[in-house]
Amino acid sequence: MIIRKASAADAQALKTLYFEHLTNYPPKEEQDMTKWEYLLEKFAQDDNMYLLVLEENGIVVSSVQMAIIESLTHNVRPFAVIENVVTHFEHRNRGYASALLEEAAEIAKQKRCYKISLETGSNKESTLNFYRKNGFEIDAKHACLKRL
Repeated sequence: MIIRKASAADAQALKTLYFEHLTNYPPKEEQDMTKWEYLLEKFAQDDNMYLLVLEENGIVVSSVQMAIIESLTHNVRPFAVIENVVTHFEHRNRGYASALLEEAAEIAKQKRCYKISLETGSNKESTLNFYRKNGFEIDAKHACLKRL
């Protein structure tokens, strides 16, 4: 098992992971892989953007995206936001997403973040229990969402 920051070379693997395994996120149009590669390279070079992937036997099977956001509050400490926690359905329940969340938390600690925020669109008890097991409080705050 290898955990690392994604690179442009992971574009196709991530496209497959997201579009074939995120049932609530089907592609609306053909995806421009050049744009994916550009953004992945940009993320890889950004010290405050982390698209972490977990490889098993050379295959990307899980990913987590985290942004570190600078803040003037909490003694001028940043906070982290996590999105897109995805594991290939054939590789679930093996601890991969938990390992990625643990790595993300370590990065957030190193960056002196005072909190990590994570939202999920799932109401499944198994999903909520997964996040609880990984140290996230459910309903500790209210999320407000405005789609654009």
